Amino acid sequence: MLNPCVAHRGASGLAPENTMAAFREAMRFPFVQWIELDVQLSKDGIPVVIHDDTLRRTTRTSGKVNDYTAEQLGKMDAGGWFDKAYAGECIPTLEQVMLETIGRCRLNIELKTYGGRYPGIEKKVVDLLNKHSLQHDSVITSFDRDSLRIVRSLTADVRTGLILDASPWTLVQELKQLGTTFLSIGYTHVSNQLLEQMRGVGVAVMAWTVNDAPMMKRLGSMDPNLMICTNYPDRFQQAAT
Repeated sequence: MLNPCVAHRGASGLAPENTMAAFREAMRFPFVQWIELDVQLSKDGIPVVIHDDTLRRTTRTSGKVNDYTAEQLGKMDAGGWFDKAYAGECIPTLEQVMLETIGRCRLNIELKTYGGRYPGIEKKVVDLLNKHSLQHDSVITSFDRDSLRIVRSLTADVRTGLILDASPWTLVQELKQLGTTFLSIGYTHVSNQLLEQMRGVGVAVMAWTVNDAPMMKRLGSMDPNLMICTNYPDRFQQAAT
């Protein structure tokens, strides 16, 4: 199996999601080419890496991400909930992750915009990509079409990707209208027909989130270029052998 492997929120089955520990764990596997992560804005407008808009699940802290500054978020324990061995792992900034992964893994940056909840987040992320010369080595993805349109209006250099957990018949038309060449789709919607259709219009496809080795093999056999997004790079390794 030669498919590109994407570590979902880092190696989030092996270490606490969206922490430097999870990203470093993912990079231990030489075949991990991409890391997928989630970005929101702190109170002081800094892109930070966390999935939920509330802090309870991963930090046992009340309130929302944008109730706190990046410095305050960076002092929260975002690892102890997973295992006491990871107590003290913090919520990193996107820039910290970029500096850790540059030259090793490409980043799939999901904007958790939810209908414009974080005005300006698109420009902040694009500016960081440009600052670190990563504009050609990353993709910005979102469920939010408006957010993808904003990214495209800001730059032609950064690739954008639509996230879906469906396969509508209007998909090709929608991707063209968005100027998007990347599709992040729930793996149950991946089919030979879909992959053929996407190849025909030059759209790369990533299947999420695949944690079962036999399913990885089955999906991989459809197309060697299909990106497999998983919480468990170790299981991907098993599927590939």
